Amino acid sequence: QVQLVESGGGLVQAGGSLRLSCAASTETSSNYTMAWFRQAPGKEREFVAAISWNGGSTNLAYSVKGRFTISRDNARRNTMYLQMNTLKSEDTAVYYCAGGRAVWPSVSRSAYDDWGQGTQVTVSS
Repeated sequence: QVQLVESGGGLVQAGGSLRLSCAASTETSSNYTMAWFRQAPGKEREFVAAISWNGGSTNLAYSVKGRFTISRDNARRNTMYLQMNTLKSEDTAVYYCAGGRAVWPSVSRSAYDDWGQGTQVTVSS
């Protein structure tokens, strides 16, 4: 099992930006998809964005399209990033990194086997 570690969360004002990072503990297979999910208090964990194993394809939730960008650097042990711009109060949540083999382009959390511990993002209005 691959261990995933997120970093980069914090407190930001509405309209501001944050960049989240997720690093895998080991090298991963060539079909390893990585994704971001988030969970706000009292809500279900929801899909945010996913990126294919080589970074050639991305999928973003409608609510973040045009504001968030997902990328990955496989040269750096599969480090994945989520650039979040024009943040809104409704983006406040714990953000989780996820990974899975042969799951592209799944947006379902049940498809992913590996999860990070989560990082808190708080957007103040």
